[in-house]
Amino acid sequence: MKRIFYFAGAISALLATENASAQNDSISMYEIQRVEVTATRAGEQTPIAYSDLTGDEIAERNYGQDVPYLLQMLPSVVATSEAGNGIGATSLRIRGTDATRINVTMNGVPMNDAETHSVYWYDTPDVVSSVGSIQLQRGAGTSTNGTGAFGGSLNMTTAALPTEFKGTASLSYGSFNTAKQAVGISSGLLGGHWALDARLSHISSDGYVDRAFSDMTSYMVQAGWYGGRTVVKALSFGGKARVGLSYTGLSKEQMAENRRYNPEGEIIGYLHDAAGNTLRDEEGVPMTGVVGFYNNHTDNYLQINNQLVVSHIFNDKWSLNATAHYTYGNGYYQNYKNDQKLAKYGLPAAAAGDITVTRSNLIRRKSMRNDFGGIVASANYRTKRIELSMGISANIYDGSHFGHVLAMEKVAEFDPTEYYRNYTTKYDANIFAKVNWEVASGLNLFADLQYRHIDHCISGVNDNFDDVTGALQRLDIARRYDFFNPKLGISYRRGAHNAYISASVAQKEPTRNNFTDIRAGEYPTSEKLLDGEAGYRYTGKVVEAGVNLYYMYYKDQLVLTGELSDTGELLSRNVPKSYRRGVELTLAVKPCKWFTFGANATLSQNRILDYTDYIDGVAFYRGTTTIAYSPAVVAGTMFDFHVAGFAAVLSTRYVSKQYLTNGEYEELTLDRYCVSDLNLSYTLHTKRIEAVRFGLALNNIFNTAYCNNGYGGLWLEGSTIEERGAWACYFPQAGFNVLANVTLNF
Repeated sequence: MKRIFYFAGAISALLATENASAQNDSISMYEIQRVEVTATRAGEQTPIAYSDLTGDEIAERNYGQDVPYLLQMLPSVVATSEAGNGIGATSLRIRGTDATRINVTMNGVPMNDAETHSVYWYDTPDVVSSVGSIQLQRGAGTSTNGTGAFGGSLNMTTAALPTEFKGTASLSYGSFNTAKQAVGISSGLLGGHWALDARLSHISSDGYVDRAFSDMTSYMVQAGWYGGRTVVKALSFGGKARVGLSYTGLSKEQMAENRRYNPEGEIIGYLHDAAGNTLRDEEGVPMTGVVGFYNNHTDNYLQINNQLVVSHIFNDKWSLNATAHYTYGNGYYQNYKNDQKLAKYGLPAAAAGDITVTRSNLIRRKSMRNDFGGIVASANYRTKRIELSMGISANIYDGSHFGHVLAMEKVAEFDPTEYYRNYTTKYDANIFAKVNWEVASGLNLFADLQYRHIDHCISGVNDNFDDVTGALQRLDIARRYDFFNPKLGISYRRGAHNAYISASVAQKEPTRNNFTDIRAGEYPTSEKLLDGEAGYRYTGKVVEAGVNLYYMYYKDQLVLTGELSDTGELLSRNVPKSYRRGVELTLAVKPCKWFTFGANATLSQNRILDYTDYIDGVAFYRGTTTIAYSPAVVAGTMFDFHVAGFAAVLSTRYVSKQYLTNGEYEELTLDRYCVSDLNLSYTLHTKRIEAVRFGLALNNIFNTAYCNNGYGGLWLEGSTIEERGAWACYFPQAGFNVLANVTLNF
């Protein structure tokens, strides 16, 4: 460790003269890099609801958990985790909308998968360690690149290239054998023009749920050239992940027996006694049950994100940013399937001795490979009264899905066999212009106009099997969409007071599953959102407070109906009319230097009008119902004590009851929960190093037994809706758990 400090000191001494002479220019360098986020971010006078997180705030929360868990204390946010401890398969909901409706960008480049519209956070493990700032916009937000924002948008930027030599090393360890190792180093400004920055990290965890492990390695490297008014950066980030599958939840009975049980990878076979004899029931029939678990029941993925960013300031009014990007993805998930019909995999009956095998336990692998690239660019004009941004993007996605049966239990000699393959191409382009004009002192008019075009083609053979036709689903889908999305608003600021009102239109194309999981001849249509927002913010020296009213009206929103498609998959349909309306309240009080109190609450109604539910193919009119996974109350509080390097943050979040389906059945609900975390830290400064931070995250300190996600359905036991049965599965979350961290900055 001493050698590292001596090396850092030597480099710092060699660069001291250069950094001193470049100090004035370095201010401009940071200012130029801010151009990267100007076009798609909201400011104080933008009439929308948003929250910002700075790099320091992100670092304080970054012990190894995924991005959704770093954001779960923000207004209207609910985070979920299949593994139960916030690492691996995690997701995010905003105002009740799921991940497929939340637009995510990094440096303006879309991060959502072009087909599913989701972001799989373990595909870019520990990306948060490379993030310099985050803005979470709620509602339709401002125009951005990629899929439509139907509940919110998450705008992230990579950390700016530092102008001084620095480095960091971080170690975390805690419950469930969770560990994180990360190291980063930055060259500072070399020769007045060049800078290098790199990070390498590894995160591993056994997970709270059995075999829901994570093993993820990630990197980020960026090199930049600074030329007075121009910064050119080449950066690459990504990683490789191997995680244990855990996407099957537990019934309440299973949770009562073992909350950490994971049914994924179960091997079903004949049960034997201690002597090896087959157990039989009272009628002499051999008994079956779980005899073991498949040890490679995993999701494996490699994703590499590459960006070339050019930012230039022409003068005190005009600036330009352009980013060329390319993302490579390649991976698969492999699992063990019990008692599978061979025809479902396009396989003929097989001979096993004198027996003809038509069903068998087998191992399958579903793979995908994709390439995503394009360019995003924006020009910005700014005077004392006018802020104007014009942006354009053009992206192309090319992907393939294919699957193999790797082995069958009853067939000794079996060669791996491909049973489906299909291809997707998607072209996505948009152009937007937005202006914020101060027409009078403190009075701003806002306008944001976007045009978006999509071409989406899917062809080939899918993995969905149709029992009626006895064949795998054939795909031949070609759809084109043209969306015009205007946004208008007005804001007024006087001293510490700011009031605003806005109206926005957002439109969204269907996902891949909306096209593949259908009835013959039926295809989904696009969705439209009309979003009205009105709010007030007070920013004082001691108190900051805000209230935001929203009404989000959806036309043709796509929702799961409870029906099954022709291939047995859950079916989504467009519902003509639905809405979300509510109020978001925020408060921050800082009565003295060493204490801050924060709170937020969202009270909402989320409804589908004239909804018809389907149970076992029978239609039941339900009228006005609550949209699934939409809690009426989401709230949080935070007590932040900080003095002389010591900090203690006690945070509590509350989420009210959620329905698991749109039919509003009481037996299909996710119970309300309230969870508290305590984050303790102490930062030490020395002459040789900038800072050493010791942190301890005490999560769920009251050991609350809760679930933050689930799914379920009904079946008919008679001819009326009252004669029904229900089933539901839940994802239990970890009780009291600990993560310790030490971070060294030099």
